[in-house]
Amino acid sequence: METPEKAASSAPPAQPLGSSRRPPQRTSHASACGPSAPLERLRSRDGKDLILRELQPDDVAAMQRGFAHLNAEEVRFRFLHPMTELPHESAVRLCNLDPQTAPALVLVDPPGTAEPEIHAIARAYIDPATLCAEFAIVVQGRHAGQGFGRLLLTRLIELCRSRGVAELWGDVLMSNSPMLGLCERLGFRRQSQAHEPGVLRVTLDLNPAAAG
Repeated sequence: METPEKAASSAPPAQPLGSSRRPPQRTSHASACGPSAPLERLRSRDGKDLILRELQPDDVAAMQRGFAHLNAEEVRFRFLHPMTELPHESAVRLCNLDPQTAPALVLVDPPGTAEPEIHAIARAYIDPATLCAEFAIVVQGRHAGQGFGRLLLTRLIELCRSRGVAELWGDVLMSNSPMLGLCERLGFRRQSQAHEPGVLRVTLDLNPAAAG
């Protein structure tokens, strides 16, 4: 089976992105993690090549570099509170979770990049007792509005469904209108949080019967 690096190098040239309402053109490959972890080569609107793949334990430095390029509002939208840096210990912990119970997808520079960074991440935490999963997603501002957020969240939904997750949920600031709009287009329901003013909980039922 091809490793992600070999698969990426054998991919045909990436195509420019189109509308933010349509996923970017891409080529899929089965990665070393199996068929549930597609590897896709993408190109941003400014011509930058990017790889969509599962998060790996050695992504610590890339995650820290990516965090350093988030602005204060992007950090607040992702973590719901201000953070000025991502400590090394936190990055190590985030990169070393069980992919079966904490699947995560990243948009990262291609293999061979001198100092790769993670430009977007979507992850979920699955509660094995309830089969409900909390998700979170962040896309760097320079890559916003190009369909990356929708692609990441759609792929994360597929991963969660393949793991038997019944419900996917997340807390979103009411001021984060792009994220709320994306969730609405993907079928999430909204619910206000009495104990957290300014925060909406979005929920998606992954039950096949309900989806049908």
